[in-house]
Amino acid sequence: MVSMGRQMLGFVLGIVGFMGTIIVCVLPMWKVTAFIGANIVTAQIIWEGLWMNCVMQSTGQMQCKIYDSLLALPQDLQAARALMVLAIIVAIVGVILAVAGGKLCWSANTIIRDFYNPMMTEAQRRELGAALYIGWGTAALLILGGALLCSACPPSTESPETAARHSYAIKNYV
Repeated sequence: MVSMGRQMLGFVLGIVGFMGTIIVCVLPMWKVTAFIGANIVTAQIIWEGLWMNCVMQSTGQMQCKIYDSLLALPQDLQAARALMVLAIIVAIVGVILAVAGGKLCWSANTIIRDFYNPMMTEAQRRELGAALYIGWGTAALLILGGALLCSACPPSTESPETAARHSYAIKNYV
């Protein structure tokens, strides 16, 4: 019964992690405008994601533009795109395998490095966006769910002879 509970918890965490991975992939909040200096009142907030840039005006109006070229993107976003799509594919396979049988750091490093770079102007500096934090939480859920699913099936301690006798006794009983 405990094994079934672990399997269900692992499956639920895997589904939640899969959904979180899709949300992180779609959200445009990977890099967010940094408020630096004495003037924290700005007329717009800039969000940069894997697939688009968005600008939110102080009036509440938001405009988003999809990236024109894959090759024009920085290397960290190109790698993040590939890894997020790979994570979604692996999560799909993991969920399918769980059903049949009863898973971001480079971008964060680039953002932090650019934030403290004295050569960058204040307008070019960005902060970590909400999508990265959600992604780290999602990764933890996927790892925890996978670990629970792996630990749900304890190794068999029976010898092959004992297992054969048990199956013979069950067949005779039925």
